[in-house]
Parts: sequence; structure tokens; C-alpha cells
Amino acid sequence: MHPSFYLPIMTVEVELKLAIARGDALRLRRHPLLKALKPSRRKLYGIYFDTPEFDLYRQHGAFRLRREGYHWVQTLKLDSAASTALSVRPEWEVQVTGNQPDISVLPEVAQKHLTPDLFSRLQPTFVTDFQRTIWLLERPEGVVEIALDSGHIRAGENSLPVSELELELKSGDSRLLIDIALELLDAAPMLPEYRSKALRGYQLAGVWQQKPCKQIAVEMADHPPAAEAWRRMLLAGLTQLSRNLPGFLHENDPEYLHQMRVGIRRMRTVLSLGRRIGLARDDWTSELRWFMGELSPARDWDVMVTETLAAVQAELPGIDRLDVLIAAAERRRAAAQDRARTATTEPRLTRLLLSMTQGLITEMTKGPKLKDWAGASLNHRLRQFGKLAVNFDQMDSAGRHQLRIAAKHLRYAGEAYAPLHGEKATRYLALVTRLQNGLGVANDVAVAHGLLAEVMDKDRKLAHAAGLVEGFIVATSIGRVQRMGKLAAEILAARPFWQRGKTNM
Repeated sequence: MHPSFYLPIMTVEVELKLAIARGDALRLRRHPLLKALKPSRRKLYGIYFDTPEFDLYRQHGAFRLRREGYHWVQTLKLDSAASTALSVRPEWEVQVTGNQPDISVLPEVAQKHLTPDLFSRLQPTFVTDFQRTIWLLERPEGVVEIALDSGHIRAGENSLPVSELELELKSGDSRLLIDIALELLDAAPMLPEYRSKALRGYQLAGVWQQKPCKQIAVEMADHPPAAEAWRRMLLAGLTQLSRNLPGFLHENDPEYLHQMRVGIRRMRTVLSLGRRIGLARDDWTSELRWFMGELSPARDWDVMVTETLAAVQAELPGIDRLDVLIAAAERRRAAAQDRARTATTEPRLTRLLLSMTQGLITEMTKGPKLKDWAGASLNHRLRQFGKLAVNFDQMDSAGRHQLRIAAKHLRYAGEAYAPLHGEKATRYLALVTRLQNGLGVANDVAVAHGLLAEVMDKDRKLAHAAGLVEGFIVATSIGRVQRMGKLAAEILAARPFWQRGKTNM
């Protein structure tokens, strides 16, 4: 290896990544914004290196040699702080004289992340091979490089196609990236992509596995102002939703859909809490409600097929025409999933995600104190819950459904502020979670009645099997309501973790 004659350049890369179908790329190129610019094209071939134990990956870094024309460029990137598709990460880039890694050209600060011992064990792990078309857009607000990539990532015999748009900020405010993305969205549907090429390469290599993304922890230890806490909580929900999108679209695990809906519910709760501090965003709330409406039928049929009917089949496999009933439910489940996936790929959703990302970029440093907002918000949620819970014994299924929603709101609001209260919050919220989950199972029974009726309307011959299924789920739910009533009373008697004394209902 020979030292390079070029100095390494340390930059903070700010980029926005959007997945686009290959068939839509031509439409994108015809957008007036791009047609007014002169494009350049490059063939890019990159080799990503790591140790046999994947130490660099475990340290949240990526090391690459990329051939650009007749030159090789060496790049070290560190993990990004990504919410949806917008990422901000430091990187060191330098042109080298050969196609082998060269540690001597890295500055001391970079070598803290890529030590000589680690460097000596680097070996090729996967490659990227794609055609990049570049447009440079200059505006008064800043300069943005627009890059359309089409090609493949390869690891051994495994290959993954790549078709995506990258907007990289060269100068100016990062909001400009989103402004441009929203303009380009008029030409073709695109979806925010949080996974870097490196991460997908590690997936092909069997190192990283895509999994459903659950609740994102929110940092509150610094006791930010209420508005900043609101911003962080929304970003956490936005991240949870965004990171489940690829899995929902390309895999069959129903947990992706479930976690998407959880993220939406959390955001809707936080948006509602924001009204108390002058942070109403009715546009976001209405669009989240629309998307939830598109997802909910798929979730209902997921539960029906994978939980309710699966349990019946395991316990009572001899029911006449049960297999026909399950097949009919599967068809409706598939149709509901198609509807949900169609909504997920609509520009309407991408506009919402980008709009929220743009609106939440800037830290909020003024306004009411977090503890004041938290106390008032939680007291309000607890009063709503208490008004319903005290009448539990007189409730019908609709009333228990309303109580479940109130418990859900109390739980999500409580979880948002829980980092301020430690173990006390954990114990209290565990009770609320148990009640919410128990009432959720009872609600699933009510939903199942409606879904079974829908199936029978199409085929009356399934009435006998559907009746036996209904009898089974009713029998298995006996006693659950009584247990939930006791749990609701226990929550009312418990000391709220954010109050010094017991609540007075």
C-alpha cells in the first residue's frame, strides 16, 4: 500500500434517501425540475470491508473503497442519527492510489474508530455496483446534489436490486432536502428509505436482520422544555413507523403492521397532548387517522386468521368446513393487506412522513416546563379513564372498548413521561398495560363476530362452522371480563407515579 497524495476530507453528510421503483425512474427524470438541469453519469463500484467478526459493523461504522472513473476513493462512515430517511453522519473521504485499504491516509480522529489492529483484519464483505445519475441544484437557500442510483448489492451468491433517490445537502438548511423531495414526488411515488446501502449489504451477508421495530426510547434525562419533549416523542413514533415500512411491504410477518399501528397511535396521543401547550397539528392528525383507517382492516384479519382461527383449529380440528372458513378468511385477509400496502406506497403517506420530518427538525428550547405539562396531561388522561372505569360492572362491549381506548391513552402518555420517574412509573404502567391488553383480547372477540358475519354473508354454507367458532371464542373469554374489572379497580386505587398522593376520583 502506498500513501495517498490527497488529504482526507472530513464532512458531515446530510442526506435524504427515497426508494423508487425502477419503472418509475424514467418518469422522475422527466420532472421539470430535473429536465432544466444538466445531468452527469457515473458507474460506481464499491467494495465494503469488515473483519471476519464484523467488528466495524458492531461499532456502527462502514468502510468502503469505491471506484469512480479511473480513481479509487476510500471512505469511513459512522452511524447516522436517522429518523425516517433523513440521516446526518460524519464521514472521512480521500482518494487513494490503489484498490487496497490504506490506514495511513486517515486522520487521528478517524483512526480512533478504525484502529490498526482492526484495520489489519479487514477483508471484503460485500460490493455495490450501480449507475448514478447526478443533478446539481443551486438555489438561494442552498445547494443540493440529486442522485438517482440503479444497480445491485452483492454478497457472495446473494444479490439485492437497488433503485433509489438520494438528496445530499452541499450547503444550506436541511429543510431544503425535503422541499425538493416534495416537489419530485409529483412525478413518481417514492417511499422514505432509512436503510443505507451498507446496512442492506450486511443484511445480504447475514450479519444484520430486519426485524419489526418496537417502541423507540425517548431521552428525557436532561428535562427538556415541554415543546422539545413533544418533538422528541413524535420523532420516536415517526421512527417506529418508518422503520417498519420495508418489512411490511416485503415480508409476511404481521408484527410489522402491528408495530406500524402502535407507532401511529403513539403519535396521535402525543399530538393530542400537544394541544395543551399550543402545538396543535390538525393536518398531521387527520393524515395519521387516514392511514390508520387503511391499515386497520388488515390488522383485524391478521388477528382473525393467525390467532382466533388458528386457536380454534388447534383445539377443535374436526369442525366441518372449518378449512373452507379459514380459506375464505385468508382471501379477505389478503385483500385487506393489498389495500394497506397500496396506501403505504401512495405519495400521500410519503408527503406526511416528509412533512413531519421537516416540522420536527429544529430543537424547541422555549415554552412551559416538562413537569408541568406532564402532570396536567396525565391528570387529564387519568380523569378520562376513571370516569369510565368506575362503572365497569355496568359496561357492555362498546363501553369496554371505550375504556380500552382510555387505558391506551393513559399508557402512551405515561410511557412518554416515564423516564422522569423510574421504577414507580414502570410498576404503574405495567398494570395499565395488562388492562389494555386484556380488554384488547375482549375487543378482538367483538371484532371477530363482525368478520365472521362478513364471511357468512358471502357463503351461508359456512354458518355452522362460523357458529362453532363464535361459541369457542365466547367460551374462552368467560371470566376475562371479571378479571379486567378487578384490574381496573386496582389501577384506580394505585398511587399515580406522577403525583405525591393518591388520586381523588
